[in-house]
Amino acid sequence: MTTTKKRLFAIVLATLMLFSSLMLTSFARAPRQNLSGTKPIKDKNVNNYEHIPVNIAGSDLSDKALLINETTYVTLRSFSDALTDVRISYNGWNRRAEVVAEGLLLTATDGAYVVEANGRALFSMTPVVIMSNGKMYVPVRTLAKAYGVSVLWQNETRTVNIRGAFSPLESAETFYDKDELYWLSRIINAESRGEPMLGQIAVGNVVLNRVKHRDYPATIYGVIFDRKHGVQFSPVLDGSIYKEPTYSSTLSAKIVLEGFTLSERALFFLAPKIAQSNWIVNNRTYLFTVGNHDFYA
Repeated sequence: MTTTKKRLFAIVLATLMLFSSLMLTSFARAPRQNLSGTKPIKDKNVNNYEHIPVNIAGSDLSDKALLINETTYVTLRSFSDALTDVRISYNGWNRRAEVVAEGLLLTATDGAYVVEANGRALFSMTPVVIMSNGKMYVPVRTLAKAYGVSVLWQNETRTVNIRGAFSPLESAETFYDKDELYWLSRIINAESRGEPMLGQIAVGNVVLNRVKHRDYPATIYGVIFDRKHGVQFSPVLDGSIYKEPTYSSTLSAKIVLEGFTLSERALFFLAPKIAQSNWIVNNRTYLFTVGNHDFYA
């Protein structure tokens, strides 16, 4: 074989090896799918949305609902007044409304994705919003949960019926298990402090998914401190699991304990930029990315 042919053969061989390597990589790692998740409301003109009639106990609400981001929104005041006697105050400085009724204390803040009711965290992927008419709108299912009523959507007439009588939701003190909230908020804080709320929620989802999985302990504490295949969470080793959680971490833990989930399959996560092991990448199925974490089944 001449020198020229040898060089040509070497180039072809190198090209094939590079192509093979790229193909193996593409099969080993699925395309990254960033979860933007939450849906901010940029257009606040009430005239640009479909108006939906809402019926409560045979009477229509004084304010029609709006269909925003494929979510039905009602005004906080008209919905509250239709169900019970309430006192509503509004703080213009922080754009927050407070509702006080018998057995219920609720706060809703313009732009927030969480409504707090009796100490509980009710999360929606689309936020509370003050629209162009100056009224505060809240996702109807969020308020319905807080007020203890049910929502029935009638597609043929494009109307919403509210069923049931006012029955404020159980308070945080009795609804959340103190031990579960304590440890879940701490592992979320230790693993995802500084991450967006959806990232913190996703970490909490991993923990609860493991609790439900046959291969892991059946408690949050047991999952966090599981040593069956070595330490599962680095904060257990470095002690950061014991740090006081931020408000956001505790709020995210409450949201997870309310049953909100981004995935029922996610069992693993890692920060690819700082991960010291590729075991998860090489052995588990990639699902999605939130913030600095990749999540796997």
